[in-house]
Amino acid sequence: MPSVKARLLELGAHVYPKDAFSELHFESLSYDSRHVKPGSAFFCLPGEKTDGNTFIDQAISSGAKVIISEQERTDLPVPMIVVPDIRLALGLISTSIYDEPSKKLRLIGVTGTNGKTTTTHLIEHIFQAAGQPTGLIGTLGSRYPGHDSYGEAKHTTPQAPELQKLLSDMVDNGCRQVAMEVSSHSLALKRVAGCEFAVACLTNISQDHLDFHKTMDHYWRTKRTLFESLSASNHKSKVAVINYDEKLAPEFIAACDKSVRTLTYGFAKEADVHIQSLTYASGLSKISLATPFGAIELEMRLVGQFNMYNMMAALTVCLAEGVDIELAKKALSEFSGVPGRFEVITSNYQSVTSSVDSTSPIKEPLCIVDYAHTPDGLENVLKTAAALKGPKSKLYVVFGCGGDRDSSKRPQMGKIAENLADVVLVTSDNPRSENPQEIIANILTGIKHMKNVQVEVDRAAAIKMAVEQASSEDIILVAGKGHENYQLVMNQVLSFDDRIEVQKALAAKRAKH
Repeated sequence: MPSVKARLLELGAHVYPKDAFSELHFESLSYDSRHVKPGSAFFCLPGEKTDGNTFIDQAISSGAKVIISEQERTDLPVPMIVVPDIRLALGLISTSIYDEPSKKLRLIGVTGTNGKTTTTHLIEHIFQAAGQPTGLIGTLGSRYPGHDSYGEAKHTTPQAPELQKLLSDMVDNGCRQVAMEVSSHSLALKRVAGCEFAVACLTNISQDHLDFHKTMDHYWRTKRTLFESLSASNHKSKVAVINYDEKLAPEFIAACDKSVRTLTYGFAKEADVHIQSLTYASGLSKISLATPFGAIELEMRLVGQFNMYNMMAALTVCLAEGVDIELAKKALSEFSGVPGRFEVITSNYQSVTSSVDSTSPIKEPLCIVDYAHTPDGLENVLKTAAALKGPKSKLYVVFGCGGDRDSSKRPQMGKIAENLADVVLVTSDNPRSENPQEIIANILTGIKHMKNVQVEVDRAAAIKMAVEQASSEDIILVAGKGHENYQLVMNQVLSFDDRIEVQKALAAKRAKH
C-alpha cells in the first residue's frame, strides 16, 4: 500500500517548511473545520458557497496539525502541504489512510441517469440470496450484514473519507462485494479517486444535472470515466455491463480495453442478455430471458419497462460474477421493491410493496410514489402507470421540480406530464433558495393546454387534492421525491414525506365515507 508520504510525492506536493516532510504524520483527516480532530490533517476543499481555505485558522485552533490546500500560505504555525489537485489528494490519501479497502473486495459501480438505486438493491439482493455478504451504498444510504438499517446519506456517493471508511468497515464485517451508486458528481469531484472497481455498470443516459455539468457532452463523458478506470484497476477479473439499447453504448464499450470483459443487456436481440418475451398479469411481470449463462423463465413483482432494464443490469452483473443462474432466478422472483421507487401506498401503508394488480377490486385510488425527477424518469413511470389503467381509469400526476438545479428540464417535464396524464397537478418539490411560484411558472411554459392542469404550491395540499378528486378506479402518481422524508425550503429542512402525505389523504377520504 502506498504510504501517505508516497501518495503526496506522487501528487507532486510541496511541503512548507520543507524539513517538516520527514516527520509528517497524521492518522485522520477532515474537510469540515467543525469536525476537525486533534492531530488530523485539514483539507481545504472549494465548495459551491464557501472555500475551505477561509477556515484554516479555525481548523488549527481545533487541533489540525497539517493543512493541505491548493493555495500556499507561509504564516501558519503548522506544516502546510500544497497540492495541484485538492480533491484528487483527498481521494487518494483517504484510500491510503484506510488501507485501500476496494482492493479487498469486488467493488461494483453502477452509474447512469435513472435506475441506479433499484439496480444496486437488486444486485445486493441477489448476492445475499446466494449467501455472499454484500454491502450497499447509494441514494438511500448504506448498509451491510450486521448493519441492516440504512446509514445516513448526504450524497448519492459519499465524500472520499466517509466512502473509504465505509468500505473498510464492510471489509471488516466480511463483505465480499459492494454494490455502489456512482454519481456523475462523485466522478467529476473525484470522490471515488483511488477506488479499484471490479465491475462498472451503465443503466442509461438522459438529461440531468446540467446546472453542474453545463452540457450533456460533459455529463456523459464524466460517467464514462468510471469505465475508463476499469482498465487501470488491479483486479484480475474486470467486467463492464452496458445497456445495449442506450445510444451512447458504443462510447462506453470503447472505453474498456481488452483486459475488461464487456457484457451488454437490453431488449435488442443483439444484446448478450435480452428479453425474448414479456407479459404483465395480476401485478406480475412474466419474463423469458436469453443469457450467455442459459435461458431464464421467471415472474417478478416489479413492473414497467424501466424496471426490466434494472433487472437485466443487475442479473448480468451477478451472473458475470459467478452467481448460480437458478439462485439468481429465485432471488429475482422474491424481490419486493425499493422504498420510493414505484412504491404503492394505501391508507394502511406500512412498507414497500411493488405488487400492483389493476384487475382486483380497489376501494381507493391506486397511489404510487416514485423518485422520478428527470424528463426521462417521469416519462418512464407515467407510461408504466398508464399501462395499469382500466377502461374507466384516469391517471393523475402530482409533481414539481427542484430549485437551484437545471431549469431547462422544467418545461420538458410539464410537456411530458400533459401528454401522458389525464390530470396534472403542478406543485412544489425542493425549491431550495428559489421562489416555488417561479419554478412552477417554468414548468407551465411546457404545457399547451391548461384544461386538465391544476396548480397548488403546497405539496401536501396538492396530494390531498388529487386523492379527493380521484375515484377508486383512478391512478395517482406522486413523482419527484420518492423516499425523501424532508423538503428543502430556503435554509430550512422541513419534515415531509410523500408516502405519509398520501397515506394521510387516503385515510381522511376513507373516514369521510
